[in-house]
Amino acid sequence: MDYVNLGRTGLKVSRLGLGCMTFGSPDWAPWVLDAKASTPIIEAAVDAGINLFDTADMYSRGASEEVLGEVLLPKLPRNKLVLASKLYNPMSDDPNDRGLSRKHVFESIDGTLKRLGTDYIDLWQLHRFDYETPLEETLDALNDVVRSGKVRYLGASSMFAWQFMKAIGMQRANGWAEFVSMQPHYNLIYREEEREMLPLCLSEGVGVLPWSPLARGVLAGKRSSVRSETDGQVKALYEATKTQDDAVADAVRTVAEARGVPMAQVAYAWVATRPAITAPLVGISRPELLSDAVASLDITLTDEEVATLEAPYAPKPVAGHV
Repeated sequence: MDYVNLGRTGLKVSRLGLGCMTFGSPDWAPWVLDAKASTPIIEAAVDAGINLFDTADMYSRGASEEVLGEVLLPKLPRNKLVLASKLYNPMSDDPNDRGLSRKHVFESIDGTLKRLGTDYIDLWQLHRFDYETPLEETLDALNDVVRSGKVRYLGASSMFAWQFMKAIGMQRANGWAEFVSMQPHYNLIYREEEREMLPLCLSEGVGVLPWSPLARGVLAGKRSSVRSETDGQVKALYEATKTQDDAVADAVRTVAEARGVPMAQVAYAWVATRPAITAPLVGISRPELLSDAVASLDITLTDEEVATLEAPYAPKPVAGHV
């Protein structure tokens, strides 16, 4: 496994990160794995040299963080791990147990640390933009959390480029800890981030950790699964553009068959080698699926293959910001 700097920071992260939304409690969603079923996947990631593990407080309402802490922390010294989590989404029916208010920021970090069983988070990310809280309130609170030692670096996830740049501008103007990473929705069938967000990240030296690099399995040739049938986000992101998306998936199949490799390897390879990308976040439900992600790092796509993969794409509405 190779390791690269996360943006302009000195933090080294593996060229793949393990997305941990799949781990937690099946009571939250039928496709989620409990601690016992999650263990082989986490162990496979450790064996592959992955050091970046990305979760969120809202995954299984905290159970994902608990599983990660229970299974992962005994396997590697804490200093060898890059633990990433996120905040914003509701954690209960309490109106203050959500969003990016100063109150919720402080309570969220303490909850995340307790569930993970650690005294600091390497990368803490805004899961979404909060339209109901003044941005300066959020950024001031995040800075205090960093200065307290509970968080090493700050990141953000899907939002508009103008929102992200406005936040960075405020941080610089006030001497607050800056965002060093962005986690966008990005894959061969959703490339809208190429218009503004990825050029912004390149310009400002921000690391990029794309989520859903296989488009929830579509780019691996899997349109039907327990998750696709029960995860409302799958339908929201990909159902309306099914015909267009299937054309892109067909292009992936063409390149994969010519190479004699699984479709997933080609789709991962494309994402991992796009400008600005630091490390795709891989979410899997079986340990053997990790091999495709790891093998993709050895694939060098030709210009002709890239052209074939990108040709069917057509612009589409922004998706994944809520």
